Amino acid sequence: MRIADRIARLGTETAFAVAARAAAHKAAGHEVFPFHLGDMNIPTPQNVMDAACGAMRAGKTGYCPSPGIPELRDALAGDVSAARGVDYSMENVAIQPGGKPVIGKFIMACMNPGEEVLYPNPGYPIYESQIEYHGGVAVPYRYVRDDAGFHIDLDYLESLVTPRTKAIIINDLQNPLGAECTPQERERLAYLAMRHNLSVLLDEAYFDIRYGGKSSSLAAIPGMQARSIILYTFSKKFAMTGWRLGAAIGPKAVIDIIAKLNVNDESCSNHFIQHGALEGLTGDQSGPRAILETLKERRDIAVDLLNSMPGVSCPRPEATFYLFPEVTELMARKGFGADYAAFAEDVLVRTGVSLCTRLHFGRPLPGEKQRFVRLAYSGIGADEIRKGLLALKAYAEA
Repeated sequence: MRIADRIARLGTETAFAVAARAAAHKAAGHEVFPFHLGDMNIPTPQNVMDAACGAMRAGKTGYCPSPGIPELRDALAGDVSAARGVDYSMENVAIQPGGKPVIGKFIMACMNPGEEVLYPNPGYPIYESQIEYHGGVAVPYRYVRDDAGFHIDLDYLESLVTPRTKAIIINDLQNPLGAECTPQERERLAYLAMRHNLSVLLDEAYFDIRYGGKSSSLAAIPGMQARSIILYTFSKKFAMTGWRLGAAIGPKAVIDIIAKLNVNDESCSNHFIQHGALEGLTGDQSGPRAILETLKERRDIAVDLLNSMPGVSCPRPEATFYLFPEVTELMARKGFGADYAAFAEDVLVRTGVSLCTRLHFGRPLPGEKQRFVRLAYSGIGADEIRKGLLALKAYAEA
């Protein structure tokens, strides 16, 4: 069969290749500590599971409205509005089979072929993939690190804007960095978006995975709600990664387009799962609180151990479940220089620690000299974190 030319532009998540290598290493009889993939090994709250099962038994197993069931759209609009200080109604919500589809549907709705979209690098690789697949020009912006963590290089970002720039993707509470914008950064990003009339995708998948302080949204800045689509997912807050449920939230004109794309792509999201998500939003909240407590314990163990290793330095993020430690000195001392692949393989073989590197989150940008790896602690328990990172510490000290 003839394959369409555009398939050559379609990227992937190379972290899954790391998962395959880790599985092969484990199948060979070795112990593996899976820090590589941001899945969750924490159970979905019981009330969510009960509600979904009850809806299934009640016959909620057929088609439902393409934008989602009204009860869930209404509840989600209220929840997001209250948490972010904005004003949405159910007409501003289109339920999706996960958060990820929002990326492609935003691109299809807001970008023409040949137009430029700014996206974060390091960042979630599906941004670049979807921009290029749909015929756009993916333009990466960068981050800089200080003692507090990672921040968008705003001067560099603004220098990238051209008359062809039509949209920007902002992942506040960021994968893989664990970074979040300061209020000053959000104000400047809002100014930039309004000055250049940019459509904005706000990927807020980790808005509710927060251990201290309070999350804020760029959509709350005057003028931004009208030009922004929020990517929402139930995967993180409710440990529902495999349930595949999320939402696009934004101006009605764009949400109507996304709902029409729903009709074309998947007809509708799973009916009975939406009833489980509704219970998650409106019912007992002890489950999400317990998930956060578990993740916070894991974060603290991991950060403390990483910062005890020679040649490793790791900020302590207040959100997400990712760590992005610098390993420049360690890689140099071990003789790997800039060879991420050889370093990751050596770490896996000698310690059992399976991790991703900076290269799994976008092509390196000009002038990059520091080396980083990413560890996810959402899918590995506290005891395994200790055991794996103590092995990594011994490796670093050897």
